[in-house]
Amino acid sequence: MTKTFEQYREKLLNDPEFVEQYDQFEPEYQLVRQIIEARIEQKLTQKELAQRIGTKQSNIARLESGASNPSLQFLKRVAQGLGKNLSISFK
Repeated sequence: MTKTFEQYREKLLNDPEFVEQYDQFEPEYQLVRQIIEARIEQKLTQKELAQRIGTKQSNIARLESGASNPSLQFLKRVAQGLGKNLSISFK
């Protein structure tokens, strides 16, 4: 029997150790999701976004995969390239 992603995710979220790790990285996941969604809404490729902000496509790919730790300046450029405002807050 093949499990769907949602079934697998639900199983993982029942593991307290997994939930602790997941919660630790949730802000990064949210940011990456917002960047990807904004880029897709505008029908932009990673290469096109990179060209807009004067960087390489590989930098956008690393950002979207969560494999980089971008500077605040880089995130500002990404936001500007997407026609968005960057907002950071503490809760």
